[in-house]
Amino acid sequence: MRKRSSRVRAVVALVAAAVLGAGGCDAADGDPPGAGGSQARAKPSPTPVWDRSPESVAAVGDSITRGFDACAVLSDCPEVSWATGSSARVDSLAVRLLGAAGAAERSWNYAVTGSRMADLPAQVERAAARRPQLVTVMVGANDACRSTVSGMTPVADFRADFEDSLRALRKKLPRTQVYVASVPNLKRLWSQGRANPLGKQIWRLGICPSMLGDADALDAAATARRDTVLERVEAYNGVLQEVCEKDTRCRFDRNAVYDYHFGTGQLSHWDWFHPSTDGQARLAEIAYRTVTAREP
Repeated sequence: MRKRSSRVRAVVALVAAAVLGAGGCDAADGDPPGAGGSQARAKPSPTPVWDRSPESVAAVGDSITRGFDACAVLSDCPEVSWATGSSARVDSLAVRLLGAAGAAERSWNYAVTGSRMADLPAQVERAAARRPQLVTVMVGANDACRSTVSGMTPVADFRADFEDSLRALRKKLPRTQVYVASVPNLKRLWSQGRANPLGKQIWRLGICPSMLGDADALDAAATARRDTVLERVEAYNGVLQEVCEKDTRCRFDRNAVYDYHFGTGQLSHWDWFHPSTDGQARLAEIAYRTVTAREP
């Protein structure tokens, strides 16, 4: 029994030495005793979902993104577009992100003057063919600017078309980022431009009748009409924000364009409706701040 007991004690001692030796090897690998092993090692920081310096840009939207009436009457002027223009006077989003040479090679403008939200899915399909890392969206003013208030795009249709646009993009480009600009405050546009006699004359030709028609009328009916248009624009912006927030690679400007207090210097002197070159530059600033912000 004594010999067997001695042998048992010897085996236990050897096992204990082996266990301690194994523990010592673990400690030598980098974890001090009691540090909790690999679980205590610092976890690598997750890669941010939003890339603040995309390497290519495609723009979709309406006449604002085409620079309509910024350079000449009744003409597109994409070189001053806030999104992809080459003009040094504007310093477009693409130029700020990519440099002048990079913007010339890796930015594309698929916006179409007169477009409404219903036209956006087709524009997104064309833009996706370029496989851009960032798509900019500015659309909605024409949905509110109709011949009558009743002709404005219903909010439900506006939402469905915007959702279709994002789905079409995600189907082809799941990692492409999207910047969404809010619809401008059309009532502020009326209040700024109505002080200019020439502007009011031009508006009578049929520019945004739902808001700008009978610009001098201040009766209850005219006030109610303008307020209805404004409420619809705000509803559109609510849709843009809600739909965008469901997509981790989409950033809405948090109504920065809508809230911007533009004056007549930011309006085209051809129609007192579209942005001037200076107005395009202000839109570029807002977009760049949103795209490059550390937090949405």
